[in-house]
Amino acid sequence: MVWFLPRLLAILLALALGGGLGLLAGAMLGLAEIGVIVGAVAAVAAAVAVDVLRAVRLMDWMRGDLSTEAPRSAGFWGELGYRLERALQARDLALAQERHRLEEFLSAIEASPNGVLLLDDKDQIVWCSAVAADHLGLDARRDLQQPITNLVRMPAFVAYLQEGGWREPVSFVAPGGQGNLQVVVRGYGDDGQKLVITQDVTERMRSDAMRRDFVANVSHEIRTPLTVLAGFVETMASLPLTEAERARVIALMAQQTDRMQLLVSDLLSLAQLEGSPRPPTDRWLPVAPLLQRALSDAITLSAGRHQTVLLALPEIELAGLEAELFSAVANLVNNAVRYTPSGGRITLGCVLKPDGSAEIEVHDSGPGIAREHLPRLTERFYRVDGSRSRDTGGTGLGLAIVKHVIQRHGGMLEIDSELGQGSRFRLLLPAGRVRSLGRLARPA
Repeated sequence: MVWFLPRLLAILLALALGGGLGLLAGAMLGLAEIGVIVGAVAAVAAAVAVDVLRAVRLMDWMRGDLSTEAPRSAGFWGELGYRLERALQARDLALAQERHRLEEFLSAIEASPNGVLLLDDKDQIVWCSAVAADHLGLDARRDLQQPITNLVRMPAFVAYLQEGGWREPVSFVAPGGQGNLQVVVRGYGDDGQKLVITQDVTERMRSDAMRRDFVANVSHEIRTPLTVLAGFVETMASLPLTEAERARVIALMAQQTDRMQLLVSDLLSLAQLEGSPRPPTDRWLPVAPLLQRALSDAITLSAGRHQTVLLALPEIELAGLEAELFSAVANLVNNAVRYTPSGGRITLGCVLKPDGSAEIEVHDSGPGIAREHLPRLTERFYRVDGSRSRDTGGTGLGLAIVKHVIQRHGGMLEIDSELGQGSRFRLLLPAGRVRSLGRLARPA
């Protein structure tokens, strides 16, 4: 009640002052008592009029723009206006802080690789992140307040949303057929609102499929030589064999054992490539001895059945691991030997390009590869002709190893081939891993 005291004192002061003035005027007119009453009433009326004027000013402010300053006046109405203004400022500050927190929260959701939608109790979109809009083919602004089931008509999604349990996520092909989505729905609040989280699982499903194919291929590749070995062991144990037959069986068993050892070696090489750090950029090795050694191995494998040519080489050095780079080049050259018919030509060369990068090329005059097979040649165990690959001793992992090696060195593998026109395999190394010594080295 402290706030009321100044107002009470003002009224009492007005009464005293008005009564005194009325008494003075009444005494002059001989009507002292009437003067006191009239003066007091006039003073109170004046005080009430001023009070009403202040109240009217405050009410006009409250009906108008509350963001402006409240009327400044003394007394009760001034204090009330000041307190109202402070309360409104505190409310606006709290709203601004909450709005800022909400914007930060929504920005954090937008930064998530998963999509998020908020639905009301009628499954209408209340809010939608950009990622969710991209996943489901929505417009994050235009589609607000629209029923989600009218916009995403995937039967699996609609049935999952309406079932109400949502114990397990549901997966389906994304609208437009681009990739695969996994959706999780959770209820929140007390009014039936729903939180919908979308995730692009295309790469995960592709990786799972590749892993299953890889296991199946490895099992298949190992099963064949194991079956052969088991058959030969049973034959040697159950049948009397001549020395010549025994020698032949042992030779075939050794061949299958070598095949399994080669497969395991290639698998270990791939695992090592995928799990080891990138090759250093400060360890330099000359390219000429590297290519000469690879061609020498190819000549041994060819046994004089092919014409092998090493082109003039620029005297350059490459930054990287010698064992990996040699493995990549040797795989390409050995593949050319295996798949090029006798009498064919195999060319190995290296070119320093104007931008400072280097290109190592293996060109053969073999039967060539159909265009539809080219994108998949570097997949593990992918073979254009499986029977021919096994006959030539390939494991189906050579080009996968080449691709991993060149990518680890910051480069890329390019393949050009046509049926009947031979094949060209090019290893492109970036300029940062190539340095020229300025002289041209001729092959010995």
